[in-house]
Amino acid sequence: MPRTNFKELLDAGVHFGHLKRKWNPAMAPYIFMERNGIHIIDLEKTAIKIDEAASAMKHIAKSGKKVLFVATKKQAKEIVAEKVKSVGMPYVTERWPGGMLTNFPTIRKAIKKMSSIDKMAADGTFMNLSKRERLQISRQRAKLEKNLGSIVDLSRLPSALFIVDVLKEHIAVKEAKRLGIPVFAMVDTNSDPSDIEFPIPANDDASKSISLIVGILCQAIEEGLGERKMEKDKEPQQKDKKIIRKELETKDIPAAIIEAIVEEEEELELEEDDNIIVDEDDDIIEVTDEIEEDI
Repeated sequence: MPRTNFKELLDAGVHFGHLKRKWNPAMAPYIFMERNGIHIIDLEKTAIKIDEAASAMKHIAKSGKKVLFVATKKQAKEIVAEKVKSVGMPYVTERWPGGMLTNFPTIRKAIKKMSSIDKMAADGTFMNLSKRERLQISRQRAKLEKNLGSIVDLSRLPSALFIVDVLKEHIAVKEAKRLGIPVFAMVDTNSDPSDIEFPIPANDDASKSISLIVGILCQAIEEGLGERKMEKDKEPQQKDKKIIRKELETKDIPAAIIEAIVEEEEELELEEDDNIIVDEDDDIIEVTDEIEEDI
């Protein structure tokens, strides 16, 4: 089932591109026509790309990995922060700190510094400092919170990036490309989609357009997390079967009988479960493996 339709995209203004004189020729496959000197994006192709990106993000979330959302432009900040926070993914909405990915250990040190300041405040050490020192540390803490507060839980490199406006966030794109991290992005008619693994041709200036696309992708992430939780809930049952088999093996019971008992246990569980979930053969989009760096 498609995640969006032509009418939703049209109402959100996803089809509006930039002026013809500002276009990037690499976006030609995604441009439907020109009207009044403005390029119009082909929404049918946009819908297809949204579905591809949503499927890939669901797969990433289901595997327990992180997607870092980057949106520092004014009209996207609050939208991205609100929607992404609800699914527990990290995001950058203030300023992209240079070396965020390529110099990740240093970023982690800054986050640890913020945690140590919090610890000082909790154990009373902070109050033993002079008034001037407390003021300096408080300002430092506020600055770190503003720039890095949303990535406190990011203990290792993300598996993918989602970017609103690849021109504005070109440094983030370059760092991701250097490390082989796949990039999902909203690309407008003035952008170059050649370096983006999952480009979504769309208006990256309108708040309604940004809200619609980010909302769809966050919903896909939520689905992936839900399926991951369901699989984890089933794990204890699988472990119980292993325990049963191990206990039977210690009692010198023939292997054929052990198999029969285990199979009978499985059949009983299936009979008790009225709702058997059948996995459908979906198109799986290959995502570049996460580059993990333990800190």
